[in-house]
Amino acid sequence: MGDTRKPRDSGQHAALQSMPSRREWLGMAAAAPLAVGLAGAASPVKAAKLSTKAHIVIVGGGLGGIAIANRLSSLLDGARLTLIDAKQEHNYQPGYTLVGTGIWPVEKVINRNADYHPSGLNWIQEMAAGFDPQSNTVITAGGQKVRYDYLVVATGTHQDWSLIEGMDVQAIGSNGLASVYPSPQAAVDTWKAMQAFTAKGGEAVMTLPSTPLKCAGAPLKLTFMVRDRLLQAGTLAKSKVTFHSALKDTVFGVKPVNDNVLERWVKLGIDVAYQHRLKAVDIGGRKATFAVPDAPDLVVPYDFLHAVPPMRAPDAVRNSDLAIKEGPMAAGGWLEVDKATLQHKRYPNVFGVGDINGTPRGKTAATIKKSAPIVAHNLVEVIAGRQAAEQFDGYTSCPLLIREGSALLVEFDYEGRLVPSLPGIEPLQDSFLAWLMKVRLLKPAYLSVLKGHA
Repeated sequence: MGDTRKPRDSGQHAALQSMPSRREWLGMAAAAPLAVGLAGAASPVKAAKLSTKAHIVIVGGGLGGIAIANRLSSLLDGARLTLIDAKQEHNYQPGYTLVGTGIWPVEKVINRNADYHPSGLNWIQEMAAGFDPQSNTVITAGGQKVRYDYLVVATGTHQDWSLIEGMDVQAIGSNGLASVYPSPQAAVDTWKAMQAFTAKGGEAVMTLPSTPLKCAGAPLKLTFMVRDRLLQAGTLAKSKVTFHSALKDTVFGVKPVNDNVLERWVKLGIDVAYQHRLKAVDIGGRKATFAVPDAPDLVVPYDFLHAVPPMRAPDAVRNSDLAIKEGPMAAGGWLEVDKATLQHKRYPNVFGVGDINGTPRGKTAATIKKSAPIVAHNLVEVIAGRQAAEQFDGYTSCPLLIREGSALLVEFDYEGRLVPSLPGIEPLQDSFLAWLMKVRLLKPAYLSVLKGHA
């Protein structure tokens, strides 16, 4: 396999919990200035706020929704800001892969939404059940009809587990079933399942659906890391890792990254099967069924299965007139926004931020870091009677865990072009510095975005 590191106890926590080596200290010293760039430099002198009595409703209290609320609070004077979301807990979702692979404790991904709201925010603690953009109204699950002058949709995605027959999210952690997507607890249970699997070894089945996906790098990270945990446990020689992609000839939508990953997997002995869509799972029997074009369903026994749900827009958006009506994104019911301005194509008083947008790319926290300021700016321009002119280039970032202590930090735009922004990090070369970014520096940057500072 070309990897001569000595196996270690599979229950051992991450290497970064121990004293850093000289090389690691040098890496941290080099990375320290970059933390400022990730979190955002000190703000210049603030421009005068726009005076307005407009009522702005934000639907969705994740990173995008709260970041927009904080930004608008600092840009507008006299506006009424309403946030609609029932969730009390704020989850740092980019950390789920770290919890699910034994690198972080779960406490590091759990915060409280209320701690990050701007003062004066009206918080309606219900989920949105529907949108009527013709009457400028949001309908809540409790039946409230909330009128708005301007609307920001930040609902995120819906994980459609119903498309995998037999799947039970509550069973994650048992019988080798894993998935880091549903929740912090699912990430904890995924790590338990991974520990039990790597202690004995066997067949690891990793999956990827064909739908647009939030954090599309997570299935790849889990694949690299389960292989690394097998190596550490000394059970790699009697194990096999296979990645089943529902896509045709690809595992990642950016070609240079896709090719780089596939080359690495060949060297690591990780097999790939294409156009294999996870159709059903027999949890007790540890069998996964894949739909294969022009062939009978394929039943694959497993000892460890990482299931990734197909994703779409939440029903409230999908069933409304805000959804895309035609084209390849229509099936998912994604929000119909202009990919550059992120303004709705048919309702100019509506904007979208984050995973809900029906754009070619951009379902990561890093996307919100760059797009939230643009959405806030463009919305303020529209309130002031001007055009939404500032444009988003589709920036997306994905720190890919390669093994414990090493990662790739790939950054790209709508066109799939690599756009590296941090000195000292080559996008297709794994490094400790990229690992350090993921494990130590990206959450502080995330919190800065959440507070509207970056």
